[in-house]
Amino acid sequence: MKDLQILYAPRQRGHLKKPTWIIILISLVSLFLVCAYVYPPPSSSACYILSSHGCEALQSWLPPASARELTDAEIASQVVIRDILNMASNTSANPKVAFLFLTAGALPFEKLWEKFFKGHEGRFTVYVHASEDKPVHFSRYFIDREIRSDKVIWGRISMVDAERRLLANALKDPDNQQFVLLSDSCIPLRDFDYVYNYIMYTNTSFVDCFEDPGPHGSGRYSAHMLPEVEKKFFRKGAQWFTMKRKHALAIMADSLYYKKFRDYCRPGMNGRNCYSDEHYLPTFFHMIDPSGIANWSVTHVDWSEMKWHPKSYQAKDVSYELIRNLSVWLLFLIFTSMVCTMKL
Repeated sequence: MKDLQILYAPRQRGHLKKPTWIIILISLVSLFLVCAYVYPPPSSSACYILSSHGCEALQSWLPPASARELTDAEIASQVVIRDILNMASNTSANPKVAFLFLTAGALPFEKLWEKFFKGHEGRFTVYVHASEDKPVHFSRYFIDREIRSDKVIWGRISMVDAERRLLANALKDPDNQQFVLLSDSCIPLRDFDYVYNYIMYTNTSFVDCFEDPGPHGSGRYSAHMLPEVEKKFFRKGAQWFTMKRKHALAIMADSLYYKKFRDYCRPGMNGRNCYSDEHYLPTFFHMIDPSGIANWSVTHVDWSEMKWHPKSYQAKDVSYELIRNLSVWLLFLIFTSMVCTMKL
């Protein structure tokens, strides 16, 4: 009997423990579901511990999380921007393209731009923001076209300020319907008619915008931008743009999101180097009108050197072959519909 009791006793204890573990397991699962409902994750972080199918099933089973209540400033901003975006476009009888040159001083390719503009008077306007030296102009299209400029420091909000200053001056002319931001190193690769027709009759703005999950993208985000700018909306892109009048007006109307980037996106903040000219406009348009931008720029740059700045073409690099290769590359992009059919 003692041997029988020794063999049987563990089975008796195991039989008594079984319902206890079931109760504990059910309690833990219930606690997890309650916590997931009361404290929903800010993004799809739950999918990191569940399979994609399990995550979708859990999200469909749980009641929907309530939307965040907007601040007064957000409501006011959204009302103004919504009305601007709903404005009719190209209302001018003589629509023009505004070419905005952001430069430190003189324009080395001014004579080339003169050839580009010649014969198309009345279809364009030129604005020059010179942040260091007053340019000495050779072309009549650039003489007396400087706006009130201010000092610009690379990587600082002053770069965005200069862009906004150019837009504000160009918007004073009601005939300006499209706005192209250029540097002193930009040159046209197509004739004026081609550029004008493509830009004027497009239904989108060409603002470079993409999500970079690495340290030079989302890694630059600061939680101080909350609640108005969430990390999931944070985007990156080259500063050179071509945009419609309504988008230029939206930038002028914005103070809420601009202040967030002015205060919390700058070099050396909390151990991060955040550059507003790379993040403000991509994030802003991704939030207010994601379907209204192409997510790429119309300016060709070569980042193959993997440096802070794109490759600079030296005199020895400029040849017929270079221009031909860019044109062939351009035709490829046209047929694949990947990017704009014009490069500046």
